[in-house]
Amino acid sequence: MKWSHGRMPQPRARGLALDLGSARLRLWTPSGRTVDLPSAGLVSRGRIVDTCAARRAVLAGVSERLERLTVVATTPVVSDDEHRDDLLAVLRGLGAVVLIDGVKAAALGAGVDVYEPLLVVDVGAELTEVGLIAEGVVVQARRTDIGLGDARTVVDVVGEAMLELLQGPCGSQVVDALDRGVLLTGGGALRPEITYKLGRRLGAVVRPAPAPHTAAVRGAAAALQATHRHPTSSPSSP
Repeated sequence: MKWSHGRMPQPRARGLALDLGSARLRLWTPSGRTVDLPSAGLVSRGRIVDTCAARRAVLAGVSERLERLTVVATTPVVSDDEHRDDLLAVLRGLGAVVLIDGVKAAALGAGVDVYEPLLVVDVGAELTEVGLIAEGVVVQARRTDIGLGDARTVVDVVGEAMLELLQGPCGSQVVDALDRGVLLTGGGALRPEITYKLGRRLGAVVRPAPAPHTAAVRGAAAALQATHRHPTSSPSSP
């Protein structure tokens, strides 16, 4: 598995990339600047709990003059309509909004080929996501309201999620992805003991993404560039 070295895309596109997590709000701005702000009180367990405050935080993070832009925003896997509606409300008036699964964004940010079967484990502050990506699409996923604050149980939860994926309709692709190696992202990838224990539990190589805490916003920025190179692509799948 090959990937990039954690560099942000160069500012070729007029737009924003947003990763709104349970602990941090990260923005890639039209000038190529990355903004990193606390999001405590805005998001809980991957759900927006204060839409107005989240909107103010996003607007405060953008110092450039705002025109109608393209905004690429990450969402947790298996997000419901309520979360998507809340996120669209946060971004209302900024321009066309493109939503991308956070695990896919993290893989793009790590520079990994998303057209071969790939397993991504994202361990965040309050949420853990496991996604199987194939042909550029998240084909199966699991999420749980357990994060770094519950680090003792993260490995067990990921192991159970992986077993469910193996027993699902895409089991053969999961096997191929395990042979390829698992991509670990989010704050959990900064914890060597999580990488080690996951590798032991899964019987597979687990590789932390470069600069894993910003992989998702880097990937969202890369997806933003793609929407400008291919403006006719579907808004829901950059």
